[in-house]
Amino acid sequence: MTDLPTPELHPIQLTPPIRYGATRGWLSKSVTMRAYEVYCAVYGSQEAMVTDGCRGGFGVGELIAFLYARSFPKDQWRARVDEAFRGMNINGR
Repeated sequence: MTDLPTPELHPIQLTPPIRYGATRGWLSKSVTMRAYEVYCAVYGSQEAMVTDGCRGGFGVGELIAFLYARSFPKDQWRARVDEAFRGMNINGR
């Protein structure tokens, strides 16, 4: 069995609490940086979004929207982020 290196992690928001009452989680940097690439293209750079200096990182809905948009050509990212957010309800309420 090959020992894999421990991935660098970035904080993410888990609100409402997803598991065991936790409101904060962690996700591999390789994933958050892909979401951040789209965030920067749509809203401008804000490095604190992935380094814990800004509201505890991305929310789950933001990760869904940004990673969805990333699967399309860059000139469509803003429209695809908007599409993903439209009607999104991940809280079940």
